[in-house]
Amino acid sequence: MKQLTYLVLLALVVFTCISPVYASEKEAGATASLSGTFGDMGVDKRVTHLKNYLEAVNSPMAVSAQRFINEADRLDLDWKLVAAISGVESYFGRHIPQNSYNAWGWAIFTGRSDGRHFNGWNDGITQVSEGLKEKYVNRGRDSVWTMGPVYAADPSWAWKVNHFMEEIEAYTPRSSDDLQVLL
Repeated sequence: MKQLTYLVLLALVVFTCISPVYASEKEAGATASLSGTFGDMGVDKRVTHLKNYLEAVNSPMAVSAQRFINEADRLDLDWKLVAAISGVESYFGRHIPQNSYNAWGWAIFTGRSDGRHFNGWNDGITQVSEGLKEKYVNRGRDSVWTMGPVYAADPSWAWKVNHFMEEIEAYTPRSSDDLQVLL
């Protein structure tokens, strides 16, 4: 028990005392993949954070936490955006059309219930991220508030997405069982 307490305290010190390092690809070239890491350990704490959150909500997409972060960095999107949209549209992939891997309600139009099918979670994350960048951000809809009226018929969509983005950001594991120790 003392060892577990020690490990949890050590992990908390590591999480709170080490500042994230952020680099853009333009500034850092190949090292940009280390964005938000724990120094020499090479572990992006956003990946661990998002994975822990998605596991806590029993999302089947928890295994794709790295892809969410990679695509957000590649396309200069908020790292929580695509996951948060999945929270609104399918409660993080738990309620989707069978075998569609479509957690975002992507390409679901009135009268068409199944929408787009993807080859897997990673494929869906990539295509939705690219679609958001191309069809929304590059056209001046660069916040959930400006995306909402186009993305969804629900007038509270943006509020819901923003809520999940804030919840993801603020998430802290409830017990030592929820904490992924990186030692």
